[in-house]
Formats: sequence, C-alpha cells, structure tokens
Amino acid sequence: MGYYIETGTNHDKAEIICAEHDGTMISQPTKFSDVPSDKGLVCVVDNGAFEAAAFCYNQHELVAFTLARDTRPKKWLLIDKQKAKELSNCQEV
Repeated sequence: MGYYIETGTNHDKAEIICAEHDGTMISQPTKFSDVPSDKGLVCVVDNGAFEAAAFCYNQHELVAFTLARDTRPKKWLLIDKQKAKELSNCQEV
C-alpha cells in the first residue's frame, strides 16, 4: 500500500477526485478482475482527522484495503487508469 493521491485537503477526497477527474463512486469490489481494464480503482479511507486516497492497482492492494478487521469507513471510485497512475505517481502498472 503505497500509491496515494493528494488533493490538497484533509476531507472530501472522493468527491474532489470525482469532480476534478471525471470519477464515479462505486460499491466495494470483491475481485480486482471486476475493475474495467481502462479504469483505476481508488479507495478513500476515512482516518478520522484526515482521509487517504489510494490507487489500488492490483488484487493484492484490493485485499489490503478490504481486510475484515479494518473497519474504517471507505469510499470506492473509478477514474481513468492513466490519470490514476499520474496522480499517484504509480510506476507499478
């Protein structure tokens, strides 16, 4: 878990990313293969004092953000995959 998207704010990150990058909020996916190949999956985790927006670029990342013991509120969204890579500075995919 290491590719994060900064929005310049501590809260409302999902809404900002959707508005600024033509994103769509979705339900939590169960398999990475359910994510369209041209889309980047982003998970916004509410840590209380701040939110963290992470680019989930593979099944391992999805599993890390969906552990049953992690009860923090999360929002899931899809944006253009190339935009997700650019915003997060991800070199993995």
